[in-house]
Amino acid sequence: MTHRPEAPAVPAPSRDLAPRFLTGSLFRHVFVMASTAAIGLVAVFAVDLINLFYISRLGEKEIAAAIGFAGVVGFFQISLAIGLTIGITAVVSRKIGAGQRDEARRLAVHSLLLMTAICAVVGSGSVPFLHPMLRALGASGETERLAARYLAITVHSLPLLGLGMAAAALLRAAGDARRAMNVTLSAAFVTAALDPVLIFGAGLGLDGAAIAALVSRCVLAGVGLYGVMRVHRMLGPVERRWLARDARALATVAGPAVLTNFATPVAAAFVTHSIAQFGASAVAGQAIVDRVTPVAFGLVYALSGAVGPVLAQNLGARQYDRVRQGFRDSLVFMVLAVGVAWGGLALGQGLIVRAFSAEGQAAQLIHAFCTWLAPGFFFIGALFVAQAAFNNLGRPLWSTGLNWARATLGTIPFAWWGSRYGPVGVVAGQMLGAVVFGSLSMWFAFRLMRGLGRHTGTATPATSPTPQVPEAGCVPLPQAAEAGALAPLVHVETRH
Repeated sequence: MTHRPEAPAVPAPSRDLAPRFLTGSLFRHVFVMASTAAIGLVAVFAVDLINLFYISRLGEKEIAAAIGFAGVVGFFQISLAIGLTIGITAVVSRKIGAGQRDEARRLAVHSLLLMTAICAVVGSGSVPFLHPMLRALGASGETERLAARYLAITVHSLPLLGLGMAAAALLRAAGDARRAMNVTLSAAFVTAALDPVLIFGAGLGLDGAAIAALVSRCVLAGVGLYGVMRVHRMLGPVERRWLARDARALATVAGPAVLTNFATPVAAAFVTHSIAQFGASAVAGQAIVDRVTPVAFGLVYALSGAVGPVLAQNLGARQYDRVRQGFRDSLVFMVLAVGVAWGGLALGQGLIVRAFSAEGQAAQLIHAFCTWLAPGFFFIGALFVAQAAFNNLGRPLWSTGLNWARATLGTIPFAWWGSRYGPVGVVAGQMLGAVVFGSLSMWFAFRLMRGLGRHTGTATPATSPTPQVPEAGCVPLPQAAEAGALAPLVHVETRH
């Protein structure tokens, strides 16, 4: 008989890890989680937008274009961290919802260790490849040199960014949306304060923006860890004998989520490459649109991560009707958020063009996006909500497949066709692909909801000290938020 290690001793559970989403209005839970997460996200992206505003005031299009190219490279790295946080939120939320608080603490501390190690390898390991990556995107000359210089300063701080994001994910998993919001707000305020001082006051220009980003990531990690360690006491002791097992549980959701998130920067890279052929002004215009978009649609960007704990906790408690209602309420919330954002962009497009001194193709691209391309976010928002359901309710590979299909079949041919009509045509083609695959994602999501809970597997007692790990090719139904489960569609087999 194989000896199995006993669960490590941990402090007595506190009230902070009590599941918070099993009762009450689901729309309110979705609204609170999404709006508080959006405040933090919008603050970060608004500072990024302000950063570009300061850079544009230097009067050099090459610098603004360099920020655009550097943003695409950084997007790949940040997408890795986002995918890992999706896995962290799913597995820890499920344990909290099931009342397995000791296991939630152990998973939390191991998740932070894994996040830090992976981000350190990816961040510092990318330095030798910065110039080849930038040239592949279409950067050249002074623009390439400036972008590489900016990234050479920021990539080494990726572990700090990942650590702060993971801490915020743990706080959301515990239901503390306000403190998770404060993590990102603190970093945003630091960046907002340092940017003008370093860019203009110290005369450092683009280097000043990079240094400000580095300092803000230190603050992000520090504030996040304080909330996790001191306020909620969510971290148990590190147990090496459980580390590999917990890594597999995390990878079950985080692996597909990372692959899913990589699809988006791949699509962004192709779009940037397509726009680069029209010159630095077009790339600068795309950089402005890329930074205005998450500020305007912050609620939509926040929704996919914010709704995850709501769905996962109710799935852990096997309250399937509340899972379905939570999904429907998320869609209603998304439609309202996109409508308000589109109206704001349409009314404020002239101000955006003047604020960033956009001319020529850059101004044309901004006007087109704010007027008639922004409504495409109804379908991008639908894709985000569907992915939250896939990642937390049993089909993370659906999310991966559909996102990659959108990034390839839904982007490359459409953007290539649109490039005949200039940079606006490229973005319009990308949005048309989002319409197709956003609609397809919703069809799959509603199919997932209809099948949820029709069959039941062998339940694992809530006090079980041992996390279930799926056999190769099998998904244990009770461990829904780690591996996921759609009962009618999976082969159910648990390891005993």
